[in-house]
Amino acid sequence: MEGKNGGINWSVLWKSDDWMSVWIGFLILAVFLAGFTMALPGWKWVGDGSFQDKIAGWTAKTESIAKEAEGKNEAAVKDQATALKTALDGKDRKAIGAEAAKLETAAKAAQDKDFQKKAVKLASDIKGGAGNSIAKVFSGPNLLKALYLLIAMGILGAVGIAFMGMPLGKFLVGFPVIFILSALAYFVSANDLITYYGLEVVFWSLIFGLIISNFFGVPDWLKAAIKTEFFIKIGLVLLGAEVLFGTIAKVGFYGMIQSILVVGLVFYFCLWLARKMGLDDEFAAILGTSVSVCGVSAAIAAGGAVKGDPKKISHCISLVLLCAIPMLILQPLFAKWVGMSPAVAGAWIGGTIDTTGAVVAAGAIAGPEAMQVAVVVKMAQNVLIGLVAFLLAIWFVFKGQSTSGEKPGLMEIWVRFPKFVLGFIVASLVFSFFVSEADAKTVTNFTKGIRGWWFTLAFLCIGLDTKFKELVAMGGGKPAAVFLITQGFNILLTLLLAWLIFGGVLFPVPTF
Repeated sequence: MEGKNGGINWSVLWKSDDWMSVWIGFLILAVFLAGFTMALPGWKWVGDGSFQDKIAGWTAKTESIAKEAEGKNEAAVKDQATALKTALDGKDRKAIGAEAAKLETAAKAAQDKDFQKKAVKLASDIKGGAGNSIAKVFSGPNLLKALYLLIAMGILGAVGIAFMGMPLGKFLVGFPVIFILSALAYFVSANDLITYYGLEVVFWSLIFGLIISNFFGVPDWLKAAIKTEFFIKIGLVLLGAEVLFGTIAKVGFYGMIQSILVVGLVFYFCLWLARKMGLDDEFAAILGTSVSVCGVSAAIAAGGAVKGDPKKISHCISLVLLCAIPMLILQPLFAKWVGMSPAVAGAWIGGTIDTTGAVVAAGAIAGPEAMQVAVVVKMAQNVLIGLVAFLLAIWFVFKGQSTSGEKPGLMEIWVRFPKFVLGFIVASLVFSFFVSEADAKTVTNFTKGIRGWWFTLAFLCIGLDTKFKELVAMGGGKPAAVFLITQGFNILLTLLLAWLIFGGVLFPVPTF
């Protein structure tokens, strides 16, 4: 914030996307804390063919529920299960949904809690499958919710663009297209078959962006709306409200020990390898932080701390996202194949996969307990974003001193520190210690969905801004090679540490 004349340049508080993302993120959190609510559009849908394929399995489970209800003298549940069985035999989707809803209501009154839970879940699954149709997704009320969201996010984005002095008119023209493409990614990702294979929305938004960029080209009028860092930084500030210190404490020192060891060893390995392959320290720092800490978020934070070239940051983010896809599918499958314990599998997944969404998806494939451990470990790594960014800022300040001979002041460290990380930390502290747990959950239940939209917009922009030729050609392919080799080292090292720390070798197996 130092001005040209040695004074403080206050204009950066509204002219930089670092600060503007903080203000917009805080505004969103404050609005929901004040009691505002907003219904987001729903995208879940089950195709008719897929729905018909599920009927045989549902029929068998419904018959089982009816028999069990008879044995437990739950007459109402038995009658509704029988009615649902008749509807399933008729294969009429609307009738099935109606009878499933009646069974759900009857099951909630069952005396046996275990039976109640099982019957309600089956009825809810069938009701959801019947009701989640393409027609519902494209219904007037749902599209109206999408329109309201488009207007709200467009206004917030436009306010930021206007304050930062960027072309507002061009942004307003292009943003609806960015939003619609992101909505298409949500639609594709929410299909039941796609959900089953764990291909989340950020994967599809990235793919759509890459296809447009590499096969059709991005028109000039759309480029003004491609604001990758601005979008993702807003999402990261909102993420801070979800990373509560109480949640991190549940993992005790297990997750933090693993996270600190992984971050330190993997970052050093990447730095050493990058120097061996002739990359500069700036690129090495961004690559090393993204692999060792938490992928996209860390790459943005490291890039801000070292004042990195935006092309290098985008290059690194693309590598993170492209590498995360096979990892989120193969790692949980490997964990199941070798019989890995849920705690070890979760710690391994959470410590290696570089996006929070992909961690959740991979953990879900590995199992519910593994997912819980994976998320907590990933949160432990997320907490280190600010610390790593600060240390990088200090390193590059004194690195600059050694080459220029000038003595850096504390203000230079502050200038290099990415301000959106400060927003992330402040949001986390406020929601951990100054907001009740009930209010925090209420607010983040809304902001999680909105945060997901900012991330999806950002990943689409990454794809639109990435060309495969440039990805391979940049640095002669050396950055990609460094990233992949380091990721391989990260996978093996974290597997070993997860086994030692969470597998009962060095410490008792943790209970979650």
